[in-house]
Amino acid sequence: MEVRAHARLVIQGQDETLPGAFGPGCVQLLKGIDREKSLNRAAKALGMAYSKAWRIVNEAEAQLGRSLIERNGAKGSTLTDDGRRVLDAYQTLQEEIDALVSRRTPELFF
Repeated sequence: MEVRAHARLVIQGQDETLPGAFGPGCVQLLKGIDREKSLNRAAKALGMAYSKAWRIVNEAEAQLGRSLIERNGAKGSTLTDDGRRVLDAYQTLQEEIDALVSRRTPELFF
């Protein structure tokens, strides 16, 4: 019997009292902001309320201690340099974790 495993990466700051974290949902939202150049349009594309998207980004920024997006009012939003670095780093780590889990799962389970 073939088995598969998946690991979900979540990045969290040292202050465990802060809400939220940086994980797959925030990654999808940041990718949407990068594509749409708008937090509002990115939220709509994901079927998410703008207020929820705003909260996700704010909580991730608090956890990481970095500004992830630049809000330009009516002009929209773009990723900051830190936002792009965090997104790229997350994707790299997730790819490496996925490769390790894929390789090790059959070795450990059968």
